[in-house]
Amino acid sequence: QVQLVESGGGLVQAGDSLRLSCAASGRTFSSYAMGWFRQAPGKEREFVATINWSGARTYYTDSVKGRFTISRDNAKNTVHLQMNSLKPEDTAVYYCTATSYSGGSTSVGDYAYWGQGTQVTVSS
Repeated sequence: QVQLVESGGGLVQAGDSLRLSCAASGRTFSSYAMGWFRQAPGKEREFVATINWSGARTYYTDSVKGRFTISRDNAKNTVHLQMNSLKPEDTAVYYCTATSYSGGSTSVGDYAYWGQGTQVTVSS
């Protein structure tokens, strides 16, 4: 069982940066790959980034490549999403999530554990 709590969302202007954090409970955090998804009003939840259990491999959706960076600290049971050069279309609720597929996944259905979400709003 893994419990996830996100923080770091907020209201920023286009071009600004934000760093989302996710604190995980449980002694087996390092056995899970982690992911970030987002959901904008009226839209389906979409994949943003994933990182494998060790942090050695990451994968991003095309729209955030070069702007967002996912990282993890297994000693602190945390995962982060550094978001730079934010755009209005990045506005959404961002969710931290964990999967037992150690290599990570882009599929919502592969993730068993979800945080409550944190709002990111980017004004133009």
